[in-house]
Amino acid sequence: MSDVRGWRLVTDSLTRPYRVSIAMVLLLALVPFYIFIGESAPYRTLHVLELGVDRAFPLQPAWALVYGSLYLFLILLPVFVVREEALIRRTVYAYLTIWLTAYVCFLLYPTVAPRPAQVFAGGFAGWGLRFLYSADPPYNCFPSLHVAHSFVSALSCARVHRGVGIAASACAALVGLSTLFTKQHYVLDVLAGVLLACIAALLFLRGGTRAETSELDRRAAPLLAASLLAAIAVAVACGWIVYGLGGVS
Repeated sequence: MSDVRGWRLVTDSLTRPYRVSIAMVLLLALVPFYIFIGESAPYRTLHVLELGVDRAFPLQPAWALVYGSLYLFLILLPVFVVREEALIRRTVYAYLTIWLTAYVCFLLYPTVAPRPAQVFAGGFAGWGLRFLYSADPPYNCFPSLHVAHSFVSALSCARVHRGVGIAASACAALVGLSTLFTKQHYVLDVLAGVLLACIAALLFLRGGTRAETSELDRRAAPLLAASLLAAIAVAVACGWIVYGLGGVS
């Protein structure tokens, strides 16, 4: 595929109308409740789900970069790759299932992350970990929404292009590992997130076939995924440069 033809496929795919549904609006409306539930958690009995295996994952600040960059990649990927209306609808339903189920768990069984009291690591990775901790409250841990989101995104993209789905699933596994090395989650949180994603996928994503996806979308998917990942990598590199120049404290 020539570069000109490849980018024409991308342009044709992205410029196709993308209808906003009530389910999409509802999904966005649920996002603020994550913060509200987290802010109420300290006033309830908090649970700790540590197992012996959790101690095999020491704090590694560099994984904060993996946590942030790959999760952003996986959340955005279906927006670019999943373009057929039927699959979009099923993907949104899968996300809604994850959010609503997780919220029930957060309310009935509030948990707290195994974060250290203070991060002493320096450099860009240390700054990234401190930023992560400041942006995300240490509650709402079981199940891991980050892991569930990542795997549902990967599985929805797999309905469009098998190779993109496999690569995205590998990225989702790295996100799961990153939640352990950044002490955002316990192993049980991660496993519950994977299970929740699989249940949502079985309910909503297995009904269609790749044959339902247009040839245009299948052919554009790898280039779209690679371009998105490259853009995020450039953004991380720019952040590192700005940090090195003293523009971030």
